[in-house]
Amino acid sequence: MGHREDLLEGAKRCLLEKGYARTTARDIVAASGANLASIGYHYGSKDALMRQAVIASAEEWGMAMAEVPAESTDDATAAGDPLERFAAVWDKVLQRIATEREFIAAQVEVLGLLPRDEGLREALGAVLPEGGEGLVAIFEGVPDTEVDAEAARIVGSFYQALLTGLMVQSLIRPDAMPSGQDLASALRRVSAGEVLGQK
Repeated sequence: MGHREDLLEGAKRCLLEKGYARTTARDIVAASGANLASIGYHYGSKDALMRQAVIASAEEWGMAMAEVPAESTDDATAAGDPLERFAAVWDKVLQRIATEREFIAAQVEVLGLLPRDEGLREALGAVLPEGGEGLVAIFEGVPDTEVDAEAARIVGSFYQALLTGLMVQSLIRPDAMPSGQDLASALRRVSAGEVLGQK
């Protein structure tokens, strides 16, 4: 790897170990083995490098998530009830959330910084549609190329809202997380217009 790649890898490590706001340029240099001047040369600033580290980390997590359906759903589930597939995929995603707490904590920290960091907000906003597209592909079991822009915008936003909420919830009440079946039951209940307490 060259200095640019080394810096990005170092920044990603710092993101997990120290968090976004607490990472300094010197921390990144120590983690990467590069020199201080190379941050400016390759990325323009420490903040620009850290924004790229957040995006790269999320993309890697998303790519690993894309492997979940193949591992978690058999042919019958994939071809059968869409809510069964929904539940099976969420179970695998929830397992990852439970075991990758440093990543989840870093992502949630970044969410809290967005209102006051325009550069970070713009950087994440630029890749948000791609993330929605990827989630639709995962949950519907289709290639990214088959997800149209409107589905990515509407359905992808739904999955992003669920994922973000579950990440936050996992940090607050990890002992009270729903299962994939719980989420499917909730979706079934809402779509049927059932009222709480009625059967």
